[in-house]
Formats: sequence, structure tokens, C-alpha cells
Amino acid sequence: MTDLDSLERDLLAQVSAASDEAALDAVRVAALGKKGSVSDLLKTLGSMTPDERKERGPLINGLRDRVQGAVTARKTELAEAALEARLASERVDVTLPVREAPEVRGRIHPISQVIDEITAIFADMGFAVAEGPDIETDELNFTALNFPPGHPAREMHDTFFLAPDRDGKRKVLRTHTSPVQVRTMRAQTPPIRVIIPGRTYRHDSDQTHTPMFHQVEGLVIDTSANIANLKWVLEEFCKAFFEVEGVKMRFRPSFFPFTEPSAEVDIQCSRKGGEIRFGEGDDWLEILGCGMVHPNVLRNCGLDPDTVQGFAFGVGIDRIAMLKYGMPDLRPFFEADVRWLDHYGFRPLDVPSLVGGLTG
Repeated sequence: MTDLDSLERDLLAQVSAASDEAALDAVRVAALGKKGSVSDLLKTLGSMTPDERKERGPLINGLRDRVQGAVTARKTELAEAALEARLASERVDVTLPVREAPEVRGRIHPISQVIDEITAIFADMGFAVAEGPDIETDELNFTALNFPPGHPAREMHDTFFLAPDRDGKRKVLRTHTSPVQVRTMRAQTPPIRVIIPGRTYRHDSDQTHTPMFHQVEGLVIDTSANIANLKWVLEEFCKAFFEVEGVKMRFRPSFFPFTEPSAEVDIQCSRKGGEIRFGEGDDWLEILGCGMVHPNVLRNCGLDPDTVQGFAFGVGIDRIAMLKYGMPDLRPFFEADVRWLDHYGFRPLDVPSLVGGLTG
């Protein structure tokens, strides 16, 4: 039976040399499959005489059983080795601190947080939120707001102009969110009470200016809106936003083409120790502009200035965010530095509310 012994030694050597389950299965099929070497030997038993079958049958069946046993044992070895390798590669150091959940690790950008704070304050006073496109027509960005062509006030805005369209007209990246005031007045019937947060664009860049910045404007239109209402709204906003019990405000005459009269607003502050604190001290800091909506703007929006009137105001969101949270430079707001965001950002679940506190 030298042929069976030789075949067995060869098959067992192949089983032992199989480096993975795929190689082992190839050996099994070559030996025990339908056309395998051992299977072919088993097929010869039917053509043997009873004496030959009695002699060779146990030998061939024994070969089959030993090869099958070797395959099963090698498969177990390979599975155990694979498990050991996986356990070694996926080992967890239980002495390390637990990783924070995404909602704990993540941070809300200060601009997003401040917009939510502003929205919460004005929503409590009955204001809705209005929005509009960043790319505007010259008519909505300037002309309808009492900036006729050639008006000197247009020189106050360093405007980004887009390429002319088919009609030769050049659209602009809006220099303020005021075009949304026009859109709102043309689309809605007074009374109107909205705030308009959004991105604006001007060709300016330094420590306190960036080509793209954020602004929120407010607009109130009805039959009796007046300066006293405007002052009350702004005072309540400043108290709530800076979280102080009271704040003095100073209104200085100014000029804006879309309001008449117009004013710059300063608020009371202290600069002791290089830190700005509101609601105390003897100093002043300008934070916004405001005024009564110009009659020409009302007419341009299809409203009768003899029947309705209103007021508007505008605040730089980036600026008041810097003032409230002590950020010295505006440029990091837009640099996407995760370290800066981790320091100045807010936890996702710290949702601003007048009841729970704007800043948690």
C-alpha cells in the first residue's frame, strides 16, 4: 500500500502548509471533492472483487477519515490564530479616559450662537425672521433704498460687482441686509416687524473688518411706529444681549440715505483694566445705526408715507460677538481653526433662551 501511504503523506503535508482558510479549502476539494484524489480511489471500490474490496476498503476509508480530520484540525488552528490576531489589533486600553460623545465634543461657531441669541431676544418682542439672497440687483441694494445713481453715499460702500448679464446690468454682493427690507415691504402688508440676519460683503480687510461679515437689521412698519418705540426696542435688546440689568444709550445725529432722521447709537461702558463692561462706567461705545424709514424708501416699496411709517436699525453681528465674548481679532472667525473654535465655541445643546439664559 505504498501508493496510499505516499498520497496520505502528500495530502497531510499540504493541509499543514495551508496558510489560510482559502488555501485549506483548495486542498480539501483537491482531495475530498467530487473529482478529488481520495474520492477517485473510493469510486474504484465498486469494480473490485469482494476480497479486494474487503482488503482495500478499510484502507481507503481510513485515508479519507484521516485527511478529513487533518483538514478540520487545521481549520480550527487557523480560526484561533485569526482570532488572536484580531484581539491583538483591536485591544482596548481600559485605562484611557472615555471618549466624549459627538454632541459633547462638537462646538457651535460664535456667529451661529450669537444669531440664535439675537433671534431669541427679538422673537420675545414679536419679531419674525426674514431672509434674502446674497447676490442682489443694484436696484434693490441701492436705488430702492434712496441711493439713486450717482448719489455720493454710494461711495461709502466698497462694493463687489459681478460680471454684466445679457442686459448689461451688473449684480452685486449685497453690501447690507437692507435689500431684504425692500423685499419684505413689497411682499407684505403692514404691520411689519422683522429682523434680518445674514452675510454681507464689502471690499475691506483688517483686524476689525473682513470682506464678508454678518449683519442683523430690524424693520418695523405700521401706522404709529416712532422714535420712542425704536429707543425702547434697542434698549431692551442691549440689556438682554449683554445680560445687564440696565444700560444707558446715547443717540447721535448721523446720515443714512434710507432713514430720516438717522442716528448712531452709543452705549454706556467701562474700559477699566483693558476689559469692556456694559451697563457701568462713564465711557461710551458705538454699536449700531438706526433711524426712521425714509419716505422715499416707503414710496419705492409701494407704501404711502402719509399712512404708514416705521423705523429700522442695523447691528454688526461679528462686532457685538467680539464685544460680548472678548475676542480681540475678527479674522479668526473665518479661518476654521479648530483650536480657536474649541476655545470660543459653544456646546451644541447650549440653546439660547431668555428663560434659561442666553449663554447657559
